Order: sequence, then structure tokens, then C-alpha cells
Amino acid sequence: MAGAAGRLLHAATLLTAESRTANPHARALLSASLAHTYAVWGRLRDEDPYDLARRDLAARFARTAWRHHGGQGPLAALGPQERLVVVLRLYEGVAEEQVAALLGLSEARVRAVCARSVAALRAAARTPRREAAA
Repeated sequence: MAGAAGRLLHAATLLTAESRTANPHARALLSASLAHTYAVWGRLRDEDPYDLARRDLAARFARTAWRHHGGQGPLAALGPQERLVVVLRLYEGVAEEQVAALLGLSEARVRAVCARSVAALRAAARTPRREAAA
């Protein structure tokens, strides 16, 4: 798990829309997820500890998403649910059916949220910085 902490921190930072250098909420989410994974480590059978930590991280973020309004990160233009879907699907490569089960959504809804989020990110990337600040 020590080797995976960096990737999980990056995922948490994307979720909270914080910057890479100032990410206290992401670090708190990751610490809680890693502590939970460590606590149940002896009970893991054939389960992947990284997958367990990632699911716990996503669930913790989903429960506290109302606290994480946009920030300065690359996904700040998206809402919390959109960030969660994009991070799980595109950054982590989790299958649609797994994301749908984790979030309690249909697969079609996960596909729609992901497509809409990617379109919003592309539109935000095309917008010049001066217009975005105005």
C-alpha cells in the first residue's frame, strides 16, 4: 500500500479539486481510507487492498462531497459527482458497472455523466484564461 499512496493521493486531489501543493482535504480523505484499509488488512481474503482503499476513498468523498466545492485543480469546473465518475472511470480505469454499483447509479447514467463531464472539460480547456477569469 505504501507504493500506491501517491496514486491514491493524486486521485483524492482530483476529487477534491485542490491543487497538488495545497491539498489538505485530499490528504485527510486518503489518511482515513488508508487507516480503514490497515484496520481490515487481516480480514482481507482474495480482495485487492488497493481496490479496497480506492473504494473507501470514493465512498468517503461521496459522503462529504458537499464540502468540496470547486477549487483550483484541473477538475474544478466539475461538480462532485462528475469528478467522482471521471476520476474512477478515466484516471483509475474502473469499469462502468463497478462505478455504477459503487455510486448506486445505472450504467447508462454513469456513461452520461462521464460524457457530459468530458465535454465540459474540453470546453473549459478551449476557453482562454482571460475569459474564464472575467
